[in-house]
Amino acid sequence: VQLQASGGGLVRAGGSLRLSCAASGRTFSSYAVGWFRQAPGKERVFVTAISWSGDSTNYADSVKGRFTVSRDNDKNTVYLQMNNLKPEDTAVYYCATDGVAGSTCPPPGQYRYWGQGTLVTVSS
Repeated sequence: VQLQASGGGLVRAGGSLRLSCAASGRTFSSYAVGWFRQAPGKERVFVTAISWSGDSTNYADSVKGRFTVSRDNDKNTVYLQMNNLKPEDTAVYYCATDGVAGSTCPPPGQYRYWGQGTLVTVSS
């Protein structure tokens, strides 16, 4: 499975961005997908996940109510809508999948396939 995240950029605090995670392979629609982020000098942390069907999602407390994950399996793409961005949201954002058919929202440690990341910078 090959993943590619895109949509990052520079935005002012309070603004919005939508990230996309495009994948190759017909079986992508059967995999859960997670988003993670890594701020400068910090470890990579979990942001959100969506099940293969889109029926189940999970969010880190820091983004609840501001970020929304969704997917379009016909387009092999998962989206991360980020609203009311804050300077502390500045990070490289990665999408990943566990590559397990029919998975819901696996624990962060089970993601095996990663995209290259896209940089989000939020200015104050």
